[in-house]
Amino acid sequence: MSRKIVIAGNWKMNKTRAEAAELIKPIVAAIGNKNDISVVVATPFTALETVGNLIGNSSVQLSAQNMCDKASGAFTGETSAAMLRDLHVSHVILGHSERRAIYGETDALVNKKVLAALENNLKPLLCTGETLAEREAGKTLDVNKTQLLAGLEGVSAAQAENVIVAYEPVWAIGTGKTATPEMAQEVHAFIRKVLADKYGEATAQKIRIVYGGSMKPDNVDALLAQPDIDGGLIGGASLVAKDFLALVESGLKAQAKR
Repeated sequence: MSRKIVIAGNWKMNKTRAEAAELIKPIVAAIGNKNDISVVVATPFTALETVGNLIGNSSVQLSAQNMCDKASGAFTGETSAAMLRDLHVSHVILGHSERRAIYGETDALVNKKVLAALENNLKPLLCTGETLAEREAGKTLDVNKTQLLAGLEGVSAAQAENVIVAYEPVWAIGTGKTATPEMAQEVHAFIRKVLADKYGEATAQKIRIVYGGSMKPDNVDALLAQPDIDGGLIGGASLVAKDFLALVESGLKAQAKR
């Protein structure tokens, strides 16, 4: 059975509740109950309830962009996994390069969040990726291996099947640059090998690895044609319904060929 492609939109810190409603309505209308691929939207916390209500019983799935590793307590400004579940959230982005670079999140903290998410039946989108300096220094594979294995510390093979790995070359996010399909495939294949070494080939073949480096309508088909690229974590293109739906259509076409 082939892995189900994931097209996930990361809205980042954009959209008020009214703007979020305007964005999600045409997406829900177009997708309805189609479930050939997984379509996920990660909204700001303030829009989760609004978007969740509009998603309703459609097949669009709701994701948070971050969460606390703690269950409750004196953690001002944080959001727990249980709070997300209460809003009918099913996924959560963890270890995004912006969280690592701007807010100093470490591999150890990301791992705690992954474990907390899985304990609360949330599917983590675990992000790994190298900076331009690390790529130029020939450290691409080492960096991704270190972040991946640290993020999955203590995660069982059965739990790992609920993790989506998002490879995001930091130098290709919001810069207009993108890895060639061959460059992206090389890292995706390496990540799958690391997963196979940790969990066995059978489990590694079930884990979805998506590309998070500026996937757009003009490069999506070539990226999704690669054997180890199972979708995308989409930034800018997810903020325009027409563009996001174009990526969904490409995902459906790619899935049909698998």
